[in-house]
Amino acid sequence: MGAALGWGALAASSLVIGALISLVRPWPDELVGLVLAFGAGALISAVSFDLFEEGQRIGGPGTVAIGLAAGALTYFALDRMVDSMGEGASLALGALLDGIPEQMVLGIGIAAGEGVGVGLLVAIFVSNLPEAIGASADLREAGHRPAAIRRLWAVVAGACTLATVAGFALADATSGDLQAAINGFAAGALLVMLIDSMIPEAARKAGRPAGLVTVVGFAVAAALS
Repeated sequence: MGAALGWGALAASSLVIGALISLVRPWPDELVGLVLAFGAGALISAVSFDLFEEGQRIGGPGTVAIGLAAGALTYFALDRMVDSMGEGASLALGALLDGIPEQMVLGIGIAAGEGVGVGLLVAIFVSNLPEAIGASADLREAGHRPAAIRRLWAVVAGACTLATVAGFALADATSGDLQAAINGFAAGALLVMLIDSMIPEAARKAGRPAGLVTVVGFAVAAALS
């Protein structure tokens, strides 16, 4: 249990680190856009290799599809509720909805004696940073106080850390199909968030270079996986 708590906290810590980096000083829109583009590429890699492909390996494709639909619909519905708070809130919601199932999978792997999934751990850490930086910059621009933004990310990081512990505790009762559904849920939430919020925001702020930086983010995350 202690290992799950420690590794979970390490993976989630990048959310808080990203927020603190963003709040040190105002960031130019173009730089925020490039950071978001890099994060989008890393998340596309995570969806492709660490979530969907792994879900199909450990469970049936129908199970992954159910999780995919559930994650997509959950993010779509909740995003409508926070829409008035701006793009930053949408990105924070995406970080929560993909972070919890991702870190549950991390905890399940630790409990199963497979050790720490280095590829997944790195993917979580690397993708969390630009999500938190971009969302925090947008929230600050929308008028939210730095203290409130820090509290938000502390709560999100705490929830993700506890998800790792929950995955560890429930590992014995978790079948391959359930793990596949969890992977699918995270992938579905991420895909909707990427298309609705992260990629459009990156393109709007950084312009044409956003596409190139997205490829760099994908390549870096894929190589680390």
